[in-house]
Amino acid sequence: MRGRSVYLDSSAILKRYLNDEYSEIVEEIFKSAYRGEVKLAFSFWNIGEALGIFDKRLRRGTLNPEDYRFIKTAFLAEVKRFTRLGVLEIVPVHSLLLADAWKLIEKYHIYQADALQIVSAKRVNASEFYTADRRLHNAALNEGLNSNLLGGE
Repeated sequence: MRGRSVYLDSSAILKRYLNDEYSEIVEEIFKSAYRGEVKLAFSFWNIGEALGIFDKRLRRGTLNPEDYRFIKTAFLAEVKRFTRLGVLEIVPVHSLLLADAWKLIEKYHIYQADALQIVSAKRVNASEFYTADRRLHNAALNEGLNSNLLGGE
């Protein structure tokens, strides 16, 4: 597939499933992927991170058990569906990517998970990068990614 390649970090992925500020932007990206206009990418790391946030919201009571099961099932089903349709590339977490990320940890004073997002996006030659994390956004820009901030902490 040619055209737009959009890398989503966990904070961006979560906006698809948890109604939040800027969710409509991520919704449009997903619709474009369903139409075959965009290829999505994210790391295997993000799958676990998203599941962890869903679980945290369940434990804190901001998601009831029924909504938790629905959101978790919808997320995993969509990952599977997009992979089968060929519009999602899941970047594996391996030692070479982690080692590349170490340089960014020291350069930008960011977490390993955030550095992994940048090196993963570069690995798939993402034309766009989406995050709601301001520090990650700034580091991504400095690393030459076309980063888009969705709100931002």
